[in-house]
Amino acid sequence: MSDAEREKRVAARAAAGLVEDGMTVGLGTGSTVAHLLDALAERGLGSIRCVATSVATELRARELGLPVEPFDRLDRLDIAIDGTDQVDPAGRLVKGGGGAHTREKIAARAADRFVVIADASKAVDALTAPVPLELLAYGLRATVRALGGLDVVTLRDAPRSPDDGVIADWHGELDDPDAVAARLSATPGVVDHGLFPAELVADVLIARGDEVEHRSLR
Repeated sequence: MSDAEREKRVAARAAAGLVEDGMTVGLGTGSTVAHLLDALAERGLGSIRCVATSVATELRARELGLPVEPFDRLDRLDIAIDGTDQVDPAGRLVKGGGGAHTREKIAARAADRFVVIADASKAVDALTAPVPLELLAYGLRATVRALGGLDVVTLRDAPRSPDDGVIADWHGELDDPDAVAARLSATPGVVDHGLFPAELVADVLIARGDEVEHRSLR
């Protein structure tokens, strides 16, 4: 196991310890969350209720015996836990390397406590492009043009999102992440983007070796 994978496991296990029996839990997507699923399964909590942000997470959670149900049965979550591609000192994130950022943001917004877990390489001084996008297939060329064209937007050679969105990446200047987030959100055809505001995040757990740095944002 690489140093980064060990740190992912350390952060994931620390986050699993925040889950208590009886909680409703949002499960993110990606390699760090894979360690979280293992850690939650080992705890043997008998009455948690889980929702998954991707098919891959749902399948793995079920294999481990974790209860997963459709999100339409719940209107809030006690806690959501997810990895990140980047996290800056203010707690802003870039997410969506796996293309599930729309569902991940819905789960984060629905949670009373959104916890981000990461290895040390994900902590950055400033966020940088690319920013993942989920786009409607309808009017796709017009949406790409509105975002700056193919010089700025690349369409991924990847499966569509769980909700049939086209996955792309925006490569523009990211000097002002909040302004970029507002612009992307205001563009018709953009389902959602991978910029997560710090206001959404309650805790960031960053593993550095065997130690966990806990940033509490609210």
